[in-house]
Amino acid sequence: MSQSKRPGVTEIHVPFRDVDMTGRMFLASYISYAESVIASFWSARPEVEDEPVYNASKITCVLHRPLHYDEPALFTAAVDKIGLRSIGFLVSIDTGEERAAEVEIIWQARSGEDQQPASLPEETRDWLYGFLD
Repeated sequence: MSQSKRPGVTEIHVPFRDVDMTGRMFLASYISYAESVIASFWSARPEVEDEPVYNASKITCVLHRPLHYDEPALFTAAVDKIGLRSIGFLVSIDTGEERAAEVEIIWQARSGEDQQPASLPEETRDWLYGFLD
């Protein structure tokens, strides 16, 4: 994967390992790349003392048209929703001028000590609003 200068944007050429016998990209591969792009985006967040732990609570992949072996694809992470205790990410997957798929991932904030729901830190929330789509 090649990273762009903006965190949360990655371009790939669909590798052979990610396609089925018909040459179409596996659905799980869209999700795997989307999680990697979100991890890249998330690494640019401000440091917060006593940061909660984030767990994925929902993952949805909408396939508009399948990607094929060696096809270029641009994965772009955006913040879709900011809740009191959750963050919604939307990763768009484009090839050329065409939208191939979208992956929605919802993270729940949890206390690191007892795994109870926790509020998003104010610093994190403010940072996220700068990327709200």
